[in-house]
Amino acid sequence: MELEGVDALVTSPDEKTFQYQDSLPSLPVPPLEQTLRRYLDSVRPHVTDEEFQRTESLCRQFASGAGRELHERLLEKAKKERNWLEYWWEQGGYMEVRMPAPLMNMAGPGPYLFDIWKPEMGTQIPRAAMMLHCTIRYWQFIRREQLRPIKDGKGNPQCMLQFQRLFSTYRIPGVHSDHLVHYFQTESEGQAPSNVVVMCKGHIFTFDCLDGEGNSLTVPELQSQLQKTHDKASSLPAAPGVNYFTTLERTSWAQARSHLISLHPENYSSLEKIQKALVLIGLDDDCPADVDDLCWKALFGDPLNKWFDKSISFISYRNGMIITNCDHSPMEGIMLVFCTYYAHRKILECKGQWQGTRTVRKLPEPDYLRFHLDDALHSVIKEAKLLYPKLAQRVEAKMSRFLDYGKAYLKTRKVHPDTHCQLALQLAYFRKHNKFAPTYETATIRRFYHGRTETVRSCTVESCNWCKSMADSASSDSERLRLFKTAVDKHNKLMEEATNLQGCDRHLYGMAMLARDEGRPFPELYLDPAFVKSGGGGNYILSTSCIGYTTVCGGVAPMCPHGYGTFYCINEDMVTFFFTAWTEDEDTSAKEFSQEVDRALRDMKSLLDQQESKAQARL
Repeated sequence: MELEGVDALVTSPDEKTFQYQDSLPSLPVPPLEQTLRRYLDSVRPHVTDEEFQRTESLCRQFASGAGRELHERLLEKAKKERNWLEYWWEQGGYMEVRMPAPLMNMAGPGPYLFDIWKPEMGTQIPRAAMMLHCTIRYWQFIRREQLRPIKDGKGNPQCMLQFQRLFSTYRIPGVHSDHLVHYFQTESEGQAPSNVVVMCKGHIFTFDCLDGEGNSLTVPELQSQLQKTHDKASSLPAAPGVNYFTTLERTSWAQARSHLISLHPENYSSLEKIQKALVLIGLDDDCPADVDDLCWKALFGDPLNKWFDKSISFISYRNGMIITNCDHSPMEGIMLVFCTYYAHRKILECKGQWQGTRTVRKLPEPDYLRFHLDDALHSVIKEAKLLYPKLAQRVEAKMSRFLDYGKAYLKTRKVHPDTHCQLALQLAYFRKHNKFAPTYETATIRRFYHGRTETVRSCTVESCNWCKSMADSASSDSERLRLFKTAVDKHNKLMEEATNLQGCDRHLYGMAMLARDEGRPFPELYLDPAFVKSGGGGNYILSTSCIGYTTVCGGVAPMCPHGYGTFYCINEDMVTFFFTAWTEDEDTSAKEFSQEVDRALRDMKSLLDQQESKAQARL
């Protein structure tokens, strides 16, 4: 049957989802001298002249000594592997990190909140069923390899591996290092799990979301199954709270999990059903007070209706608001954006209501997943219940919708929307803190085989000079505009380089990991204070990402102390920001930073409008 509407937009009748995977170029290794030049360029805004001279000297030593040898070893590795970075990035960036998953997961509110699905009591389960149905349909497009392959603006195919990790993926805790398990397969590869897991009041259920012919249950049928789980959970005594295990520091959770599995075979059976589940649905009795509260609950909220190891969790609240919470390790946030944006458009297409048959067939009852606990595990849960509120209260979240202008206006001024937003962040931080912040912006390298990201170090000498001019009353608008254009050009160049893996971070990271794995002494370049001051080693004060040009926005906790998480999506006539900050840091405030970003964006428009007015006057 020919697909129509939104379905036709996201699928392809001619191309298979993964058909370009084998023809993607291997991940390159940039020239060492180029990497060091770009590194030095990024260090300059954050150090004194004396410190910079020392870093220059260390770079020269590195280029002729340890760095040259490590670079050559990396080139050898790249000849044998299509992606020399993949394992190191997953291990060092995610699996070996011991902090609790809630601080690493990405989360955000469903975009339907702002148009078709305003908060409304009595809609929790119907909306969850509709969202689940759309998600299952998207999963089926991937299973059948109908999803249109993603290409960049130049028509280059992008790596689609992360779409295989979107569903039925799970992060298993380990004492020293976690590991990911993937159960998804395309139809041509074989069977894939089709159960979903539902969590309500700490009680856990599962049911199959497909009928006997392999078709998705209808929305009324999914609603019926969800209602059964909610009713059953409401009739049961208080749950012990096994969900809280997933909020623990990873080594503690790994130890508890090993003991849990050893106690009773049903414990592993229940865990495996959670691991394999297509997605997780949480039914939460809470009613978020506003969008900021919803954003915070997306990141944290009640663990009784979450399981932080799952690749995708959707939580539906009693007032019909919906959030997502996802493990970041198997994929970038853009994968979730694609899936959620599809669901949003499908929901708008049917005006938020199911348009098909209301008939509900006789379905198997949802299975209740039991866990057998002993006193030791009850003690671990008790401790986790004490620790989690303290953990959750460390982070504040703020969502801001800047409505003055968006992509359409910036096109008329010939400024790239992402570059514009990045410069707004630089100006906002400078105004609030009277200094410049090492900044991480995500650049996709999915044009390469199994590529994920490179870093754009978007705090540049050029952006700093422009920010200073905006704070200098003696600076003329023409001078500010000249410096703005220079900063724009620099950022555009950095982004272009980064998407071709011609930045400096991943190359430096690869050489550091190689030194570690081979037991070599850590090169002095990495021990230089300038390395940390410029953001190296996960010390970016501003951790940022443009998560696309859709309606979907979300974020994560800040990367480091004294920092901000800043994530944004850009629409035709607005920009939505998701800010996070640490509550324990008296100098940072997500709310105040949000206000400074709004102010910066308005001042930037005034600057661009003055240029346009002068241009019109000359005509």
